[in-house]
Amino acid sequence: MIRRSLREWDRIAFGDDAGSIPAAHAARLAQAAQRSVLSGHGGEGVLEHRRKHLHARGIVGVIAAPGCQLEILPKIEAMGETGTAPDETLRRRLVHMLAVARDIRIDALTSASLGWQRDTLLEILIRLFCRKLAEAVRQGIPRRYTAHEDDLPALRGRLDVTRQFSTLAAQPQKLACRYDELSPDIALNRVMKATISRLACLSTAGDNQRSLRELSFAYADILAVPPSALRWELITLDRTNRRWRELLSLARLLLGERYQTTSAGPTEGHALLFEMNVLFEGYIAKLCRRALAGTSLEISSQGGHRDCLYEDGVGRFRTRPDVIIRNEGGVAMIIDTKWKRMAPRIDDPKQGVSQADVYQLMAYARIYDCNRVMLLYPHHHGLPANPICKPYDIASPTGQDRLIVSTVDVSAKQPCVAAALASLVSMSLPSANSAAI
Repeated sequence: MIRRSLREWDRIAFGDDAGSIPAAHAARLAQAAQRSVLSGHGGEGVLEHRRKHLHARGIVGVIAAPGCQLEILPKIEAMGETGTAPDETLRRRLVHMLAVARDIRIDALTSASLGWQRDTLLEILIRLFCRKLAEAVRQGIPRRYTAHEDDLPALRGRLDVTRQFSTLAAQPQKLACRYDELSPDIALNRVMKATISRLACLSTAGDNQRSLRELSFAYADILAVPPSALRWELITLDRTNRRWRELLSLARLLLGERYQTTSAGPTEGHALLFEMNVLFEGYIAKLCRRALAGTSLEISSQGGHRDCLYEDGVGRFRTRPDVIIRNEGGVAMIIDTKWKRMAPRIDDPKQGVSQADVYQLMAYARIYDCNRVMLLYPHHHGLPANPICKPYDIASPTGQDRLIVSTVDVSAKQPCVAAALASLVSMSLPSANSAAI
């Protein structure tokens, strides 16, 4: 098995040495990537297949084809790093971003034993799923009362009078019964079994395969359902099965729309892929909510849904800001996250900020009647040591509306990132609102 890793927006040349990939294997990986839902209309939204190399784009994760596996890692740089962080460090940072965005707890003991150095992102997520599921199974698989109808020799539950005196009229030795039975064969357990079955086909690490085999015995009596037929809407989480919330989130991560198996055509493969734009947005929204908990400010993500234009009273071009911060008076601030690398000021006075992004934030300020909007970027080693928080007056040098261009160090620990976000919001809001933080 050939395994290679590269960074987003980097390229890997064709060749037979350890720093390249054979052309035949590259072609298989490119075909598997083209079948992903993230590949776009041109089929190169994940990987660009060029004459002498593969070029990664802003999608991270793992792509596998027969005999080869390619891991694409994000450029998550800590303060002072020069862009050469080890793969294990980038995997750790990516998984912790996923954990925040998906509400998955990873304690220090679990984190230390996930195999950051020797395994790819896929194997690390499988190992995390197996350990959390094994712990939950030891405490007991959830069960629910389910309704049954059966013809039995003795009465159980209630008698179905209509069926008894119609269908069974000539069979008095049988009774049409309706009863409830406590059963483990419920939607939640079917999701877990489907996840175990899928991962058992994909994992190559010996300890993961062993764990998956052991877990499959615990779910032997559960009906096997393909991932496409799972009934997610029937799953109810309450105080009796609260501990399964993280596992359900992990199962969605591994079996949801961002997870694909490709088997049509001349090649087979699978891909576990994440859009860094979407992940960065979810990560910032969750940490903002934690940072501002207990204040008078409320956080909502992907909300708003106000229209830009109206035609005969019908709204057109609906908006959906990444993060909206509200106070008692309405919308206090809008944050739009951008997983892009800002340029040092010496290279570009605009620091790589797109005019289209600025226009979008100005439109949000008008539509939501909000006088504070922010473009938030990840900090990187090419920028000054301290995160950026640069305010600009909108439309007028003496106006009251401001657009703030900011960065945040996503490589820091979660409490530090949350504190940095709280500080950014406090500095950016007018004094009346910032005092409430």
